[in-house]
Amino acid sequence: MSKTTNKFSPEVRERAVRMVSEHRADHRSEWDALVSIAGKIGCTAETLRRWCRDDAGRRAEPAALADDDRARLKLLEREVKELRRANEILRKASAYFAMAELDRPGR
Repeated sequence: MSKTTNKFSPEVRERAVRMVSEHRADHRSEWDALVSIAGKIGCTAETLRRWCRDDAGRRAEPAALADDDRARLKLLEREVKELRRANEILRKASAYFAMAELDRPGR
């Protein structure tokens, strides 16, 4: 069992991340904005940075693959499936011929 507790609700996290993006222009760097906002909500700047990174990753996932990338991925997955099937057939054939070789009388 973890000794850490989840002190901040998802709503507070979302608001803090939104505040960072809204007030980024008011500060010299993103880190300055993180430090400022983290102090206001009572978390560390590193925690807030992690929330921002996680949020950016969640938003980027659905849009990450364009239609042509999806088509290519589907094609590659189909090819991998066919190659695995072919490897299985070759593995079985190899075992069959190895057994036949062992059953053959000596030369």
